[in-house]
Amino acid sequence: MTPSDPIPATVLPSHLQLPPGDWPTLLDGLCARFPRIDRAQWLDRFARGRVQDVQGRALAATQAWQVGLEIRYFREVADEAVIPYTERILHQDAHLLVADKPHFLPVTPAGSYVHQTLLARLVARTGNADLVPLHRLDRLTAGLVLFSVRPDTRDAYQALFRERRIEKVYEALAPALPGAVFPLERRSRLVPGEPFFCMAEAPGEPNAHTRIEVLDRSGPVWRYRLSPVTGRKHQLRVHMAALGAPIVGDDLYPQLLGTGGEGAALQLLARTLMFQDPLSAAPRRFDSLATL
Repeated sequence: MTPSDPIPATVLPSHLQLPPGDWPTLLDGLCARFPRIDRAQWLDRFARGRVQDVQGRALAATQAWQVGLEIRYFREVADEAVIPYTERILHQDAHLLVADKPHFLPVTPAGSYVHQTLLARLVARTGNADLVPLHRLDRLTAGLVLFSVRPDTRDAYQALFRERRIEKVYEALAPALPGAVFPLERRSRLVPGEPFFCMAEAPGEPNAHTRIEVLDRSGPVWRYRLSPVTGRKHQLRVHMAALGAPIVGDDLYPQLLGTGGEGAALQLLARTLMFQDPLSAAPRRFDSLATL
């Protein structure tokens, strides 16, 4: 491939604001920040214009490392595995698109996923490269994801999440908690844990708050209704595991109880989104069609 090779519309850039560091060049800093990508691969990306500034202009590998500079780069994965689960578009209008995401499909490019993401699939289906997710779901979580369709109204919808003016309701399957009193309010402080991609509860002022109710008490595994008041990473998974009821299929947080994960789909579903539309003031409600 050459620098003139077009970048497919479905291959979307990742963004990075350059952090403090004493690397002499952009190439040196990116090699240090992403050690799993070798120097030759970064040089190839630079040569083909796959590392750019925010205006889409190709950057040189020899450019000085400039703290605070925002760049974008295009992930490339050889022999990317196909994720054999299909998303649904539940709603689409001039400003919003609502998708029903299956388990195992990441929302945006990350790690070994570039084309097999919800965002890339929706861009391919709609032809709209301006699509941007307004929030995130973990790769293993199924359910609703809200997308902005156009840049000029994006901030109005992003403000719903920033200002906690959107109600999010999840469902989960997890072991029974017969000794607990419901509805239950779980408040705790979540901080980065070990390994780095996990979260952990720690002493201190709570920064995470979840309301927990029981929908079905049949059998040893109950169906729960989880309403996150805050939106911390892995909040629902950590809170349920800390209560003694790790979500079925969780491969990370059963370790809080000294048990192993099941290796199956995480039984967590983003069921409902409710809010007052910031443009029309009309009440909006969307419900996932998926089941656990």
